[in-house]
Amino acid sequence: MSEEAQDDVGPLASGSTVVEELPGETSDQVWLRTVYQGDHVPQLTWRAVLMGGVLGMLLSISNLYTMLKVGWAFGVAITACVLSFVIWRLVRVVAPNVSDMSILENNCMQSTASAAGYSTGATVGLAFGALLLITGEHTPWTTVLPWTAVSALLGVFLAVPMKRQMINVEQLPFPSGIAAAETLRSLHAQSKEAVKQAYSLVAALVAGAVVGFFVKGEFPWQIQNNLKVPDLIKFEVQSFGVNLKDTPGFGWEPSLLLLGAGMLIGMRVCLSMLIGSLALYLYFGPQIVSAHIVPSPSTIIKGWALWSGSAIMVTSGLTAFALEWKTILRSLNIVKVKKGEAGEVVADPLAAVEVPLKWLVIGIVPLAIASVILQYLAFSISPLVGITTVCLSFLLGLIACRATGETDVTPMSAMCKITQLTVAVMAPKNIITNLMAASVTANIASSSADLLTDLKSGYLLGANARKQFLAQLSGVFFGLAAVVPAWYFMVPNKAALEAFEPPTVNVWKSVAIALSQGIDTIPESARWGMVIAGILGIALALLDKFVAKKYKPYVPSAMGLGLSWVMPFSNAFAFFLGALLASIWRRIEKNSAELYVVPMASGAVAGESLICAMLAILQAAEALSKL
Repeated sequence: MSEEAQDDVGPLASGSTVVEELPGETSDQVWLRTVYQGDHVPQLTWRAVLMGGVLGMLLSISNLYTMLKVGWAFGVAITACVLSFVIWRLVRVVAPNVSDMSILENNCMQSTASAAGYSTGATVGLAFGALLLITGEHTPWTTVLPWTAVSALLGVFLAVPMKRQMINVEQLPFPSGIAAAETLRSLHAQSKEAVKQAYSLVAALVAGAVVGFFVKGEFPWQIQNNLKVPDLIKFEVQSFGVNLKDTPGFGWEPSLLLLGAGMLIGMRVCLSMLIGSLALYLYFGPQIVSAHIVPSPSTIIKGWALWSGSAIMVTSGLTAFALEWKTILRSLNIVKVKKGEAGEVVADPLAAVEVPLKWLVIGIVPLAIASVILQYLAFSISPLVGITTVCLSFLLGLIACRATGETDVTPMSAMCKITQLTVAVMAPKNIITNLMAASVTANIASSSADLLTDLKSGYLLGANARKQFLAQLSGVFFGLAAVVPAWYFMVPNKAALEAFEPPTVNVWKSVAIALSQGIDTIPESARWGMVIAGILGIALALLDKFVAKKYKPYVPSAMGLGLSWVMPFSNAFAFFLGALLASIWRRIEKNSAELYVVPMASGAVAGESLICAMLAILQAAEALSKL
């Protein structure tokens, strides 16, 4: 994932061969002639949708766990492509008469998996998680299910008008979409490197699952033979008279998930996390405990540091958002009608390939109305606020999609904060309204941006956009079928959620409290911390924007520093170890690192998070059976 904007590229975008246009030809006609594979190639088949749906269901549960554990949700497209390739190879060994999936079938498969694995978890894991921490009670599934479905489907439909402008016309890079397309090309070409990457991802997935099984599982034979691996290996450190061994999370957590996440996130963010976490645990934390600002080391983060960590992420995100004003302006022009020399409207050469505009109207209008009604019935959000939230979500979703297309970074956090600030003015001192309105923006923006990335892959591979859209639409329902019940089983109550120490959920909660209940509810020293952290966040965002490119790796990451004050030290330390491992690997053997770092890290994250999620579900079910 790159944080720098990439230059727009010419016809047919990067990742494909640039073909010279014939006289009088439009770029759409060039694409039809040279890239489009036609409808004779299998694309939207039952096996593609079912394979993508099943993989997406598993990866949605995996992403729900990572969102709670580390505050991140990871894209699932490439992981789904690789797993599908390996699974289908095994199927053909058992049943040689079964035909291979075509490359466009696998493209529809990864679209289904992405919609299932990524488009449903943001609302469930974040907004309803924060609401559970605030109220102490679960929101009924009869609210969670339709709420998540409506916002995820709105994100899918919102991608329709933006696809033509951002992908076909402007040829925005969408780097992850290019990577997924190249992965599929390599796998289907049976290249030696791609096959090695595929099997390395599967091996890492198995290793992650094994580690998670032995670390998180509770089994009698482990305890009897003293073979149980500790969840946390604590460090013996004293600072300012405070024994940090008593501080939860101060140590090393043996976890391939955290190492893999650090390898994916990179050294700049992870080093910033480590520095921020060391500053909190070795200096600021012991000082505030000694000054009796918080009662014990166990309350350092929740009672004090959380406010400063949230402030630096909010101000840096909003500043970075404002600095991209050109992106914002470009986002306002999403549909261009092509006209001939005499001013007549030119017939659309892709009319039979692209999603018809009437589908957009048929989908968005009733879904938008349903969202407003749901907001009112579920949380007594006034229709005016509900309409404002939906309209604002559309606008911010456009901006988020363009940011993803240009930089591969979706500014979901900044989008949500803008909604929260707007709603705080319209409905002051209403914490639930503030929180749930932001959840609509979160799911719409993240869903549409992720699915546009998939549509970029399809465009490069010559897929039928209409069929890919239907695959994405079906994926939402697979994701809902998995992630909603998984949420209740994995997090049966408030105590279970607090045991995760969920960093991003805590940020959502703290921002909603500050905007709704007023700044006076926050301890005075924490308020000063928020001011200083807020200024630092603005400064770092400005530095990141204007510093010379060669110095940018040395500018601390505001996101990394902010997260380090809302998550345990063990997470930050393990993230850093993962980034350090990847950095050393690249220095020693650059070629093999480029080949294996991403697939192995992705496999480790998926394997451990999935097995840990399953163990949490089983443990919760066992506890419920004893009641």
